[in-house]
Amino acid sequence: MGISRRAALKGIVVAGGVAVGAAPARAAVLPTIPSDAAGLLYDATLCIGCKTCVVACRDARGLPADTTGSPTGIYNAPVDLSAKARTVIKLYRDENETSFVKAQCMHCGDPACASACMLGALKKREFGIVSYDPSLCVGCRYCEIACPFGVPKFQWSARAPQIVKCELCRERLAAGREPACTEVCPRKAVIFGRRSDLLKEAHRRLAASPDRYIQKVYGETDAGGTQVLYISHVAFEKLGLPVLGDTPAPDLARSIQHGVYRDFIAPISLFAALGAVTFRNRKNIPPLPETERNRDGAR
Repeated sequence: MGISRRAALKGIVVAGGVAVGAAPARAAVLPTIPSDAAGLLYDATLCIGCKTCVVACRDARGLPADTTGSPTGIYNAPVDLSAKARTVIKLYRDENETSFVKAQCMHCGDPACASACMLGALKKREFGIVSYDPSLCVGCRYCEIACPFGVPKFQWSARAPQIVKCELCRERLAAGREPACTEVCPRKAVIFGRRSDLLKEAHRRLAASPDRYIQKVYGETDAGGTQVLYISHVAFEKLGLPVLGDTPAPDLARSIQHGVYRDFIAPISLFAALGAVTFRNRKNIPPLPETERNRDGAR
């Protein structure tokens, strides 16, 4: 259940008030990758595209089948991240090279989605995992716009929509288990562990087989560093991983926002108004017809 409109607006005003008196962005305490950060290492040279990880993720999260890529419409075949798919395997192919690539949340050290979230629904929590608290979400979808990797997805067809993204199976981690995707991978193309250990393993593989890999670990410093790391025989940008440099994605936006908030009260009123309108609209959404509920799988 979401928070009340009054609580949401109070949180917005308090947060805005704090921002007005905030120090410049460079003096703020910024998110970092914690020492116990958990993560994934994906080796594109080992992946065979079996998509076992995609099925395991769907089952572990209790998601409905995404039949987007199924010609008959009866098989789970997501072609991209969606409200029904938290991880997908994509294929890159040209006349000279072929590679699979796994897409999921990168769990950035300084996540743009969390920076854009006005009430902290998305936030780095245990083990540095960027996790989602639906009780704090107002459905603004700023996280979708902010994420440079295009990860967060909105449940457009749900009666009470939420944001869907990989949370590194944090419930399984709390129970002493590893993420579903790494548990089932037959080639260990994706492995789970402490980020610092995964980084060492990535560099070990690069040094041991210099002719096999591009000599770079994607995510080591990209976008300020991510907890999901990649090594590959194909250029990372060809696999759909953006060239972002070493600066965290929210850094520029944060510096501008802090300057604005320090001198003006207007953004507080703007966010308060946006929050009120959002909660009013969500409250007034009429229930779906019975046929629509059955078709979309809404509860």
